[in-house]
Amino acid sequence: MDQNPLLTPAFPSRLPKVGTTVFTVMSALAAKHQAINLGQGFPDFPCDRELIADVNAAMLADHNQYPPMVGIPEIRHGIAQKISALYGHDYDPDTEITITAGGTQGIMTAILSCVSPGDEVVIIEPAYDSYRPSIDLAGGNTKAVSLIANRDGQGLVHSYAIPWDDLAKAIGPKTRLIIINTPHNPTGLVWQKSDLERLVHLVENTNALILSDEVYEHMVYDGHQHQSIASHPALAARSFLISSFGKTYHVTGWKVGYVAAPAAMMREFRKVHQFNVFTVNTPMQHGLAKYLQHADHYLSLPFFYQAKRDYFMHGLQGTGFKLLPAPATYFQCVNYTNLHIPQSKLSEADFCTWLTTEIGVAAIPVSAFYENPVESGVIRFCFAKKEQTLTNALQRLQSLQ
Repeated sequence: MDQNPLLTPAFPSRLPKVGTTVFTVMSALAAKHQAINLGQGFPDFPCDRELIADVNAAMLADHNQYPPMVGIPEIRHGIAQKISALYGHDYDPDTEITITAGGTQGIMTAILSCVSPGDEVVIIEPAYDSYRPSIDLAGGNTKAVSLIANRDGQGLVHSYAIPWDDLAKAIGPKTRLIIINTPHNPTGLVWQKSDLERLVHLVENTNALILSDEVYEHMVYDGHQHQSIASHPALAARSFLISSFGKTYHVTGWKVGYVAAPAAMMREFRKVHQFNVFTVNTPMQHGLAKYLQHADHYLSLPFFYQAKRDYFMHGLQGTGFKLLPAPATYFQCVNYTNLHIPQSKLSEADFCTWLTTEIGVAAIPVSAFYENPVESGVIRFCFAKKEQTLTNALQRLQSLQ
């Protein structure tokens, strides 16, 4: 039988288990029902006009052609100076720092650069949803361990802890990479200096590399300091450090981030980087490089977001939600299972759908951050919003007791 020339040939999916991300689904649902979107993690307020002016000036100065593949020197040197000042580690801006098209591209490129078919990659769930697909595309095998969910006398999850015993058991001869995320999305958990020291002991006699996802590094509250992988020499020597200008400067749509790593690791990273993105928006790099010269632009961020966190937390205390700690990131997790409504028995995904369509506020189920959803009755709100947005959302949420 002749083949139909208009029929698209079938081919096997490289990611057969992957559908549309929960962030896209919930944002679309929020738009459809005109709900206040506290689901997807992006600000609804403008970035600093000074940053816009810096980018505009770069465009007018004709910085509009291809930049160097690794990023313009000015921004790489600025990043090196920032990391040195904050964390005490000196990266060579020429051989150890690369500008990426956002944190997610940096994560995928790092994984593709070091993970070969059959290698094992250890992740800690709940986990950012790009980790597993990137490992799959590299041909690696994911070994997931779960954060310890601490529960109160009623059985409600009230906090999370690093699963050290499970993490130690997961690391073996085939472990090529361990992915950590601090501050952690979605729970806000923050790794302490003692945690990094404990990680050293887990990997010191192995060949495992580390990918440290630190895109929320400048959102740690209550006077505490972010403990970067770069602050510990033994870990920095085997780690990819990932961060994001989009998160730090309220420009998530620009998709500009960076990766820092030892020169030997960065050489392999750049081999992949040059073919999956090659380079990153030129005028944005020039604008960000100039803006980065003023440290207050990121040093003031904890105070800016802590005020939003405190405002949102205070408003939620007038509801029946049980608040989990929010020591970092711009997310607040809550437990809804004690609400005096029938919907408190719903799964996290169904509860978030109901919350969006009937109450008019979108949230993200924490169960979506696991490969096989783990139901704990916890959902995530984003408070990186204008005060009026938060006020309007709280007015709707306060009907829930």
